[in-house]
Amino acid sequence: MNWTVVPAREFAQHAARWQRLHAAGAASPLLAFDFVQPLLDVFGTGRELLAWHDAADAMTIVAPGRPGVWNTFQPAQAPVGLWLQRDTRPADGLLADLLRTLPGPALMLGLTQCDPMLTARPAGPHSFDYIETARITLQGSFDDYWNARGKNLRNNLKKQRNRLRQDGIAPRLEIVRDPALMAAAVADYGRLETSGWKASEGTAVAADNDQGRFYRAMLEAFARRDAASVYRYWFDGPDGPRLAAMDLCVEGGGCIVILKTAYDEALGPQLSPALLMREEATRGLFDEGRFERIEFYGRVMEWHTRWTDEIRTMYHLNGYRWPWLGRLHALAARRASDVSAAPPTPAAAATGS
Repeated sequence: MNWTVVPAREFAQHAARWQRLHAAGAASPLLAFDFVQPLLDVFGTGRELLAWHDAADAMTIVAPGRPGVWNTFQPAQAPVGLWLQRDTRPADGLLADLLRTLPGPALMLGLTQCDPMLTARPAGPHSFDYIETARITLQGSFDDYWNARGKNLRNNLKKQRNRLRQDGIAPRLEIVRDPALMAAAVADYGRLETSGWKASEGTAVAADNDQGRFYRAMLEAFARRDAASVYRYWFDGPDGPRLAAMDLCVEGGGCIVILKTAYDEALGPQLSPALLMREEATRGLFDEGRFERIEFYGRVMEWHTRWTDEIRTMYHLNGYRWPWLGRLHALAARRASDVSAAPPTPAAAATGS
């Protein structure tokens, strides 16, 4: 057995190992130690395990699911599965050995929310589409990029800026990078989210809930090494400044990742403060030349398709302790799919009417 498994509560003790492997591979900021440790601190249950394979240069954090099944530790705040490899080859060849090392009976392991830019997607029946996600490659000038966007988008935002000017309102973009200011920034972000639709669903960030504690700790850690940025977009008007929109971002591996976006929904449907902010922020990122790309990582929405045509499919990958178990599972999945796609029988149709 080439895998070593320890309780994930010991993650900090193995920080150097994680950081070396992270730096040697694709180095996504979403897999940095400063991102993963707050995830475990806030959302871990104590049942998670940390595992590494020295010969294959791989490392992961897994959590038990239903009996016999394990998955990579995947809180909702983590856009990608916690799996590190030195190279981008498919991970499927490593999973059976890891399953034999996990506490039993361990029959199946799911690598969730895999990014094909970080880990190549293997061929075969054991990988499944997750979501499509978008990015913007920061090549050339902003003007060339912007002129390639749709005319409706450009004209709509131009009209909104003209309307704001006529109303005596000057938009202002502020970028916060100081670790001492991250707590206040997360609190401001929480006030924007809790004033909107997410508050009614109980999913909004707040300074005193688990989400708020995670984002504060994580952003402070990134900011201490100058790798976090919080964008605040203000409307300065006759009645003083008004916070209109915010982005929470982390940086690394040649990219900036927009983790969360919120805006003041009370501004009404005639204004799109988050898109106005995005235009200014994107211009700045093109001009600075510090990054190769902007990553969104959320599910592609209609507005993403106006902003970029660079879309890729993320995936889930299942591994099995024995090959025959994988074949059996794939067969069962195909049969279930065939049944759901089949037209109803006359008896079922009659009953349904």
